Amino acid sequence: MLCAVTDLTLDLARRMTSAALERASTDRALVSAAVVDAGGHLVHFQRMDGAEIAGPTLAVDKAFTAVSHRIATAELTRLAAPDGPLAGLQANGGGRYVVFGGGIPLWSGDLVVGAVGVSGGTVEQDVAAASAALQVWSVEPGTGSAGLG
Repeated sequence: MLCAVTDLTLDLARRMTSAALERASTDRALVSAAVVDAGGHLVHFQRMDGAEIAGPTLAVDKAFTAVSHRIATAELTRLAAPDGPLAGLQANGGGRYVVFGGGIPLWSGDLVVGAVGVSGGTVEQDVAAASAALQVWSVEPGTGSAGLG
């Protein structure tokens, strides 16, 4: 049975990217954070002052990858390895697929309705910041659950 889909509003996406930046700041990381909708279209983006120049592209693409494949990008690292079942994935999708941590899909019941992506810190810092954004999603009424990574 499918649950009602929660609207991924601009306000909710803004609160999610803010939570990601707050967590990154706590970890002393400079990151970019993005939230995309079910179609992979950007809903909200923030970049910390001094964050790396690759971060904006990677944050959006991590979110795009997570929503496209309905899996956390950290889980794709092993799957897309040379001996993995998805070897070479990162060479597809016009180069947009990112196969290291920082992208997490947003589930509403049985549907992926968006994703968050964070880039600029270590993989662990990016995952922690994306997880902080996920916590904002998880406390919203009707948003369901998601896998971390």
